[in-house]
Amino acid sequence: QPQLVESGGGLVQPGGSLRLSCTISKFNLDHLTVGWFRQAPGKEREGVSCIGRNGATYYTDSVEGRFTASRDNAKNAVYLQMNTLSPEDTGVYYCAADRSLSVQAMCIYRTESVDYWGQGTLVTVSS
Repeated sequence: QPQLVESGGGLVQPGGSLRLSCTISKFNLDHLTVGWFRQAPGKEREGVSCIGRNGATYYTDSVEGRFTASRDNAKNAVYLQMNTLSPEDTGVYYCAADRSLSVQAMCIYRTESVDYWGQGTLVTVSS
């Protein structure tokens, strides 16, 4: 089954940018819905962005216009470019993949059913 590894987290000042990467091995990325989730301290995990097998992309309202998610099937990689970061963006960011869920189901309605998860990478936005 797939293995997912995130990288790129760290400390950044408000207004700054950060780029997260996720490599997915042992599975054909063409067959997966992929996405990014985050969990802030003391809060529930939420779907940040999910990308379907057809390229359709969902963003949660709080990151729309600031974050850009992308996938490169040839490189078995998923990326999240985060711009204009604020302290509210602080949290552990997880890369995830699923064999059958739609974008909306994966990021909004059925996050508890997502098949595969990475270990997470910590993003801290603070001055």
